[in-house]
Amino acid sequence: MTLASPCTKVCTLDPAAKLCIGCGRTLDEIACWKSMSQAERDRVMAVLPERLARLGRDEAVP
Repeated sequence: MTLASPCTKVCTLDPAAKLCIGCGRTLDEIACWKSMSQAERDRVMAVLPERLARLGRDEAVP
């Protein structure tokens, strides 16, 4: 089974926001992704659009 991830393979952290500019996750979220429960991953996924918008991105980079 493949674990769904918002990773876009653009792994660069915005130094001010402390968020990945590709997927919008924090370093801790990226590191813990595989061990998070589905509910935890769903909560993170729900906030990614707003985070990416703050970074000036409409959605995750393909």
